[in-house]
Amino acid sequence: MVTRKKVGQVTVEEKKEIQQLFERRNGLNELARVVTVDNTDLYEKLVKDLGETGTRFQQWWDSMAQKYHWESSDNGSWEINFDTCEIILVTE
Repeated sequence: MVTRKKVGQVTVEEKKEIQQLFERRNGLNELARVVTVDNTDLYEKLVKDLGETGTRFQQWWDSMAQKYHWESSDNGSWEINFDTCEIILVTE
């Protein structure tokens, strides 16, 4: 059973930061579906950008969790509601 619990809130500016990274990561993942290894330069840039964006994405979550002391769970993950800036702990 999946449970969802509000565990925090971020500022609008903080939300904009993660939303930008989220949208960038999704765009890069879409691009990764069509770029082939044959296009070496583009492929290498894409892999590098995906890695950097993924790292920045995780750093944001780590930083905010430390700043706000959000509840966590071994079998859970956080989500953000971009409309309300609420942080939700989703556990299975």
